[in-house]
Amino acid sequence: MSEQTSTGYIKHHLQNLQACSTEQGWAFNTAENPTLCKGNFQAFNVDSLFFSILLGCIFLWVFRSAAKKATTGVPGKFQAFIELVIDFVDTNVRDTFHGKNRMIAPLGLTIFVWVYLMNIMDLIPVDWIPTVAHAIGIPFLKVVPSTDVNVTFAMSLSVFVLIIFYSLKIKGIKGFSKELMLNPFNHWAAIPVNLILEGAALLAKPISLSLRLFGNMYAGELIYILIALMGLYQLPLHFGWSLLHVLVTFLQAFIFMMLTVVYLSLAHEDH
Repeated sequence: MSEQTSTGYIKHHLQNLQACSTEQGWAFNTAENPTLCKGNFQAFNVDSLFFSILLGCIFLWVFRSAAKKATTGVPGKFQAFIELVIDFVDTNVRDTFHGKNRMIAPLGLTIFVWVYLMNIMDLIPVDWIPTVAHAIGIPFLKVVPSTDVNVTFAMSLSVFVLIIFYSLKIKGIKGFSKELMLNPFNHWAAIPVNLILEGAALLAKPISLSLRLFGNMYAGELIYILIALMGLYQLPLHFGWSLLHVLVTFLQAFIFMMLTVVYLSLAHEDH
């Protein structure tokens, strides 16, 4: 890795470990053939899947441990911190969501904590984990799942499915259809125009939700990689950028959660 050019170093760190179906069976891309899975529909970014699932399991384990150890007396620091996170999410959900659905607050908490855990992986120096992986024979390893557009788009599509589901459940097929066909112009002659405008606005929700998170985190990761090219002189810049990026990681998780709650709130409005 140290013998690579600057361009090769950047490309290496932006390359996912992929597994794909080939004529010889399932195979991983290698340093000798990094484009093995390029354009293959049956390809998986193994590193993104591994770290996103791992962080999801850590989230479940931490909060389950807090729930099992919770006391009614004076809480310890761990319980107080978990309660602070839950209260923060619950307050924002109550202020934003105006329907009645007991799933929204847990969903908001899951999205906020899970996305935040993915984002803070960006604070780990870019060479640490990939160097260890390279030593055991893993040629590529991206450790920040939210820098993978496939991960962010999958999450936004899950939110989009919930939007459609609750729109149909609360408003019915007739109400949801009228919302698409008679807004913003309440006249039958404007139905084609309304469908184009409302359809575009509906489809823009998952696209903007995923690309906003991906774009911000990908740009942050790229800056870390550029800083790492400076060698030993990277430490002051790495520390300075990390201070700013702590805020970015939090804001992006918060924005993803709040937009999800806002979209689901709109889906629950039946007037």
